Amino acid sequence: MAAEDKPLPGYVQREFEEYLKCGRLEHGFLRVRCESCRAEQLVAFSCKRRGFCPSCGARRMAESAAHLVDEVLPEAPIRQWVLSFPYPLRFLFAAQPRVMGQVLKIVYRAISTHLIKKAGYSKSTGHPGAVTLIQRFGSALNLNIHFHMLFVDGIYLDQSNQNARFHWVKAPTSAELTHMAHTIAHRVGRFLERQGLLERDAENSYLTSDGENDDPMNQLLGSSITYRIAVGPQAGRKVFTLQTLPAGDPDDPCGNTVGKVAGFSLHAGVAAKAHQRKKRERLCRYITRPAVSEKRLSLTSGGDIRYQLKTPYRNGTTHVIFEPLDFMAKLAALVPRPRVNLTRYHGVFAPNSKYRALVTPAKRCKGSKLKVPDETRDEPAKHRASMTWAQRLKRVFSIDIETCSTCGGAMKVIASIEDPVVIHKILDHLDSKTAISNSLLLPDNRAPPQVDLFH
Repeated sequence: MAAEDKPLPGYVQREFEEYLKCGRLEHGFLRVRCESCRAEQLVAFSCKRRGFCPSCGARRMAESAAHLVDEVLPEAPIRQWVLSFPYPLRFLFAAQPRVMGQVLKIVYRAISTHLIKKAGYSKSTGHPGAVTLIQRFGSALNLNIHFHMLFVDGIYLDQSNQNARFHWVKAPTSAELTHMAHTIAHRVGRFLERQGLLERDAENSYLTSDGENDDPMNQLLGSSITYRIAVGPQAGRKVFTLQTLPAGDPDDPCGNTVGKVAGFSLHAGVAAKAHQRKKRERLCRYITRPAVSEKRLSLTSGGDIRYQLKTPYRNGTTHVIFEPLDFMAKLAALVPRPRVNLTRYHGVFAPNSKYRALVTPAKRCKGSKLKVPDETRDEPAKHRASMTWAQRLKRVFSIDIETCSTCGGAMKVIASIEDPVVIHKILDHLDSKTAISNSLLLPDNRAPPQVDLFH
């Protein structure tokens, strides 16, 4: 798949290998038995990867959204800020995640400063908070690193009685968004210059080489970012598309909620009020959704892969078409590097913030000298158990391993089977007994999520 027949990095190869084992009984499972009627059920293991597995991505989405709503986000107005970057910066962030982390700090400081000044306070008295989900994908399975930032729609003020009072701030105007986009673009450019990653001359600015041109991932990353075919005889050409709708209005329908400067695009048009808990959870699910939706994936009569766009492009494009090998290249480009955290907490939500225990539902923080009164503190174990593994399995895959489908009794995990020899013996035994016994249930390999979790 890689240029010059060089192998892809080990973490990308493991992503594909583990995905092929995900949800398949022949690679391991749990034995679950009903305590009343002794009926058994087998539950296959998941790959738990972060790249492109729709099943594990949906499970992680349900878990992350529940965690944010139940333990992190307070009962306050929430606004989503979305920042996208020019193509060269997307490639730089994919190749050098450390630089992406520094740029995220610049972006947070710019938006938080805007909120503090608009509220009429200073940085010493006003304290904003945000959660950032770093998304790596676009709707066409292209590599598009951008930031989804959930800010409290205001700031918290210090109180002498160990409490934090919330001060609401009005939504940003179009002029303010454009000004912030300009500020972010200027500060990011200045930072990259200091790092030696950006050079300017009298007419242009351009990114310098990162010194890793021989990395086999670079070709895949660059092709995915620019919507081009990465491998095969058509390499370098634009990805094939289907335009089944007439071209739309070229004017931006969200022009009053978007600021655009030099390839930077800042959007802040989606918000949830304090009492809109369901909308807040839908927003959390949206920003933590997986990269690939199997509901929009299909095969053409010629054996190519057709992927439907969630929202048609303005030129009427509704689908993109990939050759099988190029489709794998697109998936490989979506795999994040190991130990790169894609969820970041800022301000009052940061783990070491002394205000985290005061404003979050979980009432927990690290290294804080402030003590929340006992009557307002919930048990940590209660929050950690807000969604168990079995509950997530039921919520995402409609698989209930807590209740027996035969008698309604309680189910209990009795064994974890991982030895290949034992696995094959059990499965062969169940295959031979299927026609004459219903006491052991042999389920099919795990299907994709059975509920619509992508909208």
